[in-house]
Amino acid sequence: MALILHATRRNKNVYKSLIAAEYSGVELELAPNFEMFVTTKTPEFLKMNPIGKVPVLETPDGPIFESNAIARYVARLNGDNALYLSTPIDNARIDQWIDFSSLEIDANILKVYIPRLGYTPYFPPVEEAANSALKRALGALNTHLASNTYLVGHSVTLADIIMICNLYLGFTQILVKSFTSEFPHVERYFWTLVNQPNFRKILGQVKQTDAVPPVASFKKPSQPKESKPEPKDEPKKVAKPEPEKPKVEAEEEAPKPKPKNPLDLLPPSKMILDEWKRLYSNTKTNFREVAIKGFWDMYDPEGYSLWFCDYKYNDENTVSFVTLNKVGGFLQRMDLARKYAFGKMLVIGSQAPFKVKGLWLFRGQEIPKFVMDECYDMELYEWTKVDISDEAQKERVSQMIEDYEPFEGESLLDAKCFK
Repeated sequence: MALILHATRRNKNVYKSLIAAEYSGVELELAPNFEMFVTTKTPEFLKMNPIGKVPVLETPDGPIFESNAIARYVARLNGDNALYLSTPIDNARIDQWIDFSSLEIDANILKVYIPRLGYTPYFPPVEEAANSALKRALGALNTHLASNTYLVGHSVTLADIIMICNLYLGFTQILVKSFTSEFPHVERYFWTLVNQPNFRKILGQVKQTDAVPPVASFKKPSQPKESKPEPKDEPKKVAKPEPEKPKVEAEEEAPKPKPKNPLDLLPPSKMILDEWKRLYSNTKTNFREVAIKGFWDMYDPEGYSLWFCDYKYNDENTVSFVTLNKVGGFLQRMDLARKYAFGKMLVIGSQAPFKVKGLWLFRGQEIPKFVMDECYDMELYEWTKVDISDEAQKERVSQMIEDYEPFEGESLLDAKCFK
C-alpha cells in the first residue's frame, strides 16, 4: 500500500521524500486533487498538521509533518537501509549534515529569496548578512568536499539528498555562476548528484539561474472581512418622517490644496535641473569638454548643493552581484527625489570587498529632509558636503560624473546614474 504525501510536486521539501523513496524502494504517491491554500485549510488537513503547512505524510500509523522527519521515516522504512550506515558515529554525522544543510544553507538561501519575491519586507543589510553567512557555510562545505565525494561514507545517504534539495533552490533561483564558482567542490558535488538517475527522475533537467530575481513590492496580507450575522426575521420598522429642517444656504468647503514640497518654495535657481540631465544623457563624445564644462557653467551653488557619500559597511561587500543590487535598490528608492536630485553611484574595485561611493546634487543647501526620513538607505552612508572652492574636491566631482577610470587608483566595477 502506497504512502500518501499531501503537497504539490514542485516543492524542494517534497523532493527530499520522493528521492529517498526512489533509493529505498518505498511506494510514495502524491495526494490527488491537492490544492495549496485550499486543501491546507480544511479540517481534515488541519487534523494532520495543526499549522496547515506542507508536506504531510499519511501513514498507516498516523500522519507525519516536517519534511526532514518525513524523509527520515521513508529512508528507514525498509529493512535494508540504503540511506543510513551501520555505525552510530556515521549515522550521527548524517544527522549532523542534515541539520547543517537546514540551518546554514537553506535558512540563508530563504532569507535572500523570500524578500525578493515580496512575501516579507526587503532590507539590504539583512540580505547582505544572509549572503555572508551563506558564503561561510558554502566555504565549510567546499572544504569538506575537497576530499570527499559524498557527505558521509562512500555512497549517497539521506544527508546528500537533503543537502542537494536545499542547494537546488539556491542554484535554480538565486545563486548565479559568479557566486557558486567560488566553491568548485560544491559545484562538482551538486552537478554530479542531480544527474544521478534517482535524482534526475524527480528533479528533471536542472539549469542554473542566470540572474537574481529583482526585488518585488512587499505583498501585505489582505485582511479578511468580518462576516455579519444574517438578520433574523423581525417586523419591519417604518421610518418616521423627520420634520423638515429649515434650509440654510452654505457654501461647500473647497478642497484644501495639497501642501507644497518645501523645495518648491525656495527662491528660483538659475540652474535648470532638467537641462543638465538632458545634457548629460545626450553627450556621447568629448564628455569632459561638453558635459562637465556644461555642468560647471550651469551649477548654482546658492540654489543647489553637492554631496559625497561613502557606504559605511564596505567590508561586507564581498559578492559583486549583491553589491550591485544593493546600489540599484537604493536608486529605486530615491525615485521620490527625482524632481530635485541627480546622482552618480560608483562600485569600485576589481575584487572583493568592493567600495561604494557616490556623488549627489540636491536642490537647496541641505539634503532634503523628506529624503532622509523616507529613504532608509541614507543612513547606511556617510554624507559630506562638497566644498567647490577646493579644486581637489571639484575635480573629484568631475571625475565621478564622468565615470573616470581608474578612480582614486582603482578600477570601476560599475557606475550607475540617477537622473
